[in-house]
Amino acid sequence: MLRLLISALLYTIANAIGLFLATVLLPGFSIDLWSFVVATLLFTAIEVVTGPLIFKISLKSAPALSGGVALVTTFIGLYITSRMLDGMEIGGLSNWLAATLLVWLGALLAGLILPLFIFKKIMQKR
Repeated sequence: MLRLLISALLYTIANAIGLFLATVLLPGFSIDLWSFVVATLLFTAIEVVTGPLIFKISLKSAPALSGGVALVTTFIGLYITSRMLDGMEIGGLSNWLAATLLVWLGALLAGLILPLFIFKKIMQKR
């Protein structure tokens, strides 16, 4: 149970870092403070639900796309989240593509680095 909670927390923090990177680096990408918190939680929930579904569909329909499932999931998560929140604006097509890559890359790097430094110490103390 503790591992599941730590994994969920890690995934949420990684997505927050990815969204923060897009907010800082892309001029047309903006999220107000309250929407950032809601967007992070909503975006994470959408990715958790759609990720396995998209992966399963890609294996049946187009196995070559299975490597890009994370990018597709990130795009869909951004799309749904931006439509549900008034305080989140992504901008034009180039921002959509760049935001998808930045959020995916930021979350990927955070997901690889955070466990090595932060959560490893927490788990060792238990």
